[in-house]
Amino acid sequence: MTPRLRGVAVIPLLCPLTAFAALGGNVASIEADRSQLNGSVKQTQTAAYTVHEIKGASGTVLREYVSSSGNVFGVAWHGQFAPDMRRLLGAYFDQYTAAVEADKNSHVGRRPLNLRLPGLVIQTNGYMRSYHMRTFIPEQVPGGVKEEELW
Repeated sequence: MTPRLRGVAVIPLLCPLTAFAALGGNVASIEADRSQLNGSVKQTQTAAYTVHEIKGASGTVLREYVSSSGNVFGVAWHGQFAPDMRRLLGAYFDQYTAAVEADKNSHVGRRPLNLRLPGLVIQTNGYMRSYHMRTFIPEQVPGGVKEEELW
C-alpha cells in the first residue's frame, strides 16, 4: 500500500467525533448521522431495501442501505474527508484494520483498496479531497440485489 493509501486508512482514526451508522447495526442511528453531518435525509424505497441518503453541509454524501428487517447491510459515502472507520464499520473494524495491514504488506504502488473478506466487502478509491467508499455484508444483502447497486 502506498503512503497515500496508508494515509487514507489512518485519517479516520484521527476523526473520532464523526458519527455514522455502524455496519450491521439498525436504522435507529440515521437521525444521529443526519445531525452529525448537519444535513438532510432523502429516503428511496426499492423492492428489496431502503436507501437513506444524507447530504451533509460539507458536501459529504452518506448512503445507508437498510433491509426490510431494519438492519444496515451496506454503507457508501463520498466526500472530501474519510469518515470515522471505527464507527462506520462497528464490529467489523478489527477485521478491516487487519486486512488493510496485510494488504499494504503484499503490494507496492498506488491502487484502490478492494478487500473481499469472509463476511465483509470494502472498496475505496479516490484522490485528495474526493474519496469514495462502499462496504457491505454479502450475506445480508437482500436476494436479487447486485453489488453495483450499493454505491
